[in-house]
Amino acid sequence: MKRRRFIGLFGGAAVAWPLATAAQQASKPVVAFLRVGSPDTSARYVAAFRKGLVETGYTENQNVTVEYHWFDHFDRAPALVTDLVRRQVAVIVTPGFTQAAVAAKAATTSIPIVFGVPADPVQLGLVASLSRPGGNATGVNFFATEIVGKRLRLLHDLVPKAVRIAAFLNPANPTTTAPTLRDLQEAAPAIGLQTQILNTTTIADKDAAFGGFERDRPDALFVGPDSFFFERRFQFVELTARHKIPAIFAFRAFVEAGGLMSYGTDLTDMFRQVGVYTGRVLKGARPADLPVLQSTKFEFVLNLSTAKALGIEVPSGVLSIVDEVID
Repeated sequence: MKRRRFIGLFGGAAVAWPLATAAQQASKPVVAFLRVGSPDTSARYVAAFRKGLVETGYTENQNVTVEYHWFDHFDRAPALVTDLVRRQVAVIVTPGFTQAAVAAKAATTSIPIVFGVPADPVQLGLVASLSRPGGNATGVNFFATEIVGKRLRLLHDLVPKAVRIAAFLNPANPTTTAPTLRDLQEAAPAIGLQTQILNTTTIADKDAAFGGFERDRPDALFVGPDSFFFERRFQFVELTARHKIPAIFAFRAFVEAGGLMSYGTDLTDMFRQVGVYTGRVLKGARPADLPVLQSTKFEFVLNLSTAKALGIEVPSGVLSIVDEVID
């Protein structure tokens, strides 16, 4: 059976719930894992989540059932969350999917929610405070938005002659885009940069933006921390190479795909931490008593081959602070 036959319920969420094994699964706690993207592009992160579960004594298909729900649109989360609440799953897990975390918080005050969000969870209304969440939600804040200024400075250090920076942002994801835009507008002038905002919600938007570079080419690119961009990282890398534009990304996966540089949280560790908290909740811990974790592992990753192809000579000062060089 083709994979697309499995995708349809809730418009893009792949729900694995075989009738033949329903009785067996009912004897195990059910964890609903919600994520934008696809199993293929998130395989590393799913493995890290499972590792976190194992660290707390839970092994998938042995003493816990994990339902994986994959989305291609943010606005489809509420419908699935409503069904999960009706079915009373044990935990709702939303690593890197802020809209699903917010929808789950609005839909239930009893089912535990373990999130991984790039922005302040207090401002998002998910918890009362970081140290005392006080409700049914807790998780990890992985700081994808708060370090915008640091990304700009690193880009400026590597490409000091760059002045005009084009920034790809996704207005369909306001919980991440709004703080990113705010920080861009504050940080860029302070280091002498001019920013052009490229609102990108569709593939057509992306293609139109890069097409415009034939007439009006920016000095460098800033690609925002958004799952739409992450899922299309190979396209972004190919297009930046074709147009010979240096770019900085939020996640190392772009650099592994051939992008120039990235600075951001170690997402693999974030997923592992979400797995650990999920296991602790399954063992009876109350989300209200589990402080929100804040990521402490950040990575500056640089692709030297890409730098060479772009004609960039990497300053020794930049090389001295790189966490990992891909050659």
